[in-house]
Amino acid sequence: MGVGWVAGTTRARALRTRCLGREGIGELASSGTLDEALRHLAATAYRRDVTVGATTAEAQRAISSTLLWHLRVLAGWQPSAGARAVRALAAGFEISNVMHHLSGMAPDGHGPGPGAEPFHPRPTARAGDRLARLSRTRTAAELRTALASSSWGDPGGDSPAAIASGMRISAAVRLADAVPDAARWAAARVALQFGRETLVLGRRLPDVSLRRAARLLGPRAVASGAYADFRQALPPTASWLFDDVDEAADLWRAEGRWWHAVGQDGRELLRRSGFGPRPVVGAVALLSADAWRTRGALELAARGGGPKHWTVEVPDGPG
Repeated sequence: MGVGWVAGTTRARALRTRCLGREGIGELASSGTLDEALRHLAATAYRRDVTVGATTAEAQRAISSTLLWHLRVLAGWQPSAGARAVRALAAGFEISNVMHHLSGMAPDGHGPGPGAEPFHPRPTARAGDRLARLSRTRTAAELRTALASSSWGDPGGDSPAAIASGMRISAAVRLADAVPDAARWAAARVALQFGRETLVLGRRLPDVSLRRAARLLGPRAVASGAYADFRQALPPTASWLFDDVDEAADLWRAEGRWWHAVGQDGRELLRRSGFGPRPVVGAVALLSADAWRTRGALELAARGGGPKHWTVEVPDGPG
């Protein structure tokens, strides 16, 4: 095992201390006000970007920015294979940046308007270069063309829904190919996205996204028109997420289950002895799940707080 993996794995294991963990998240969730929760966060590893007086949305974004900073540090300690794995696992941030850019585009095509600031810092130089190219686009059609000529591939449309779903499915396929230990997370996430968009919202995904989704879910699943048929057709890598979720309207329950599995798997990967990619993947998973739960706990605190031994099961941002 090369010295790069030794350094990268050592850094990955050290990052466990950046997590609030179940107890810390429970204390945050039990805060009676948002300001109380922010003061609590100011004494944790999330203090880097969180400021007292921030709104809930600003504080949640700051938590995500802190996560991204940790991933950038982790990637910097990795050999090339480890850095590629971190980049694949952090693709949700690049998607969020692109969607911010798209939402800020002026109708007249003269570029992004206010509110389109991306996450900083970026996880890798390559992702930063790609984002810079995409951010120079002035219309949704230009953005689609730029995506089609990049590793993201053509999203199949230039509407916000088509671009978002296309990028997320593309990211999941690439993650499953590049990071075998994350393949079941990728497949289950695509299944959840497909179920929400097609079976709950009644949208039809562009054909190119359907073909990509079929690589992880199988053609029979993506051709299903009913939730029961869809669930039955899923491969084992994705079907575990829908245990006891009997109706499409209850798919929201699978979101918390997905994050719980990512956190549990990450903890197990990080716990394993030896040096190599698995502890690195585990660290990204554990940090990401902790940040997701922390954002949810902050939302609960802003609403007056909840029980100290609370478990978050609400959907949230990049991931």
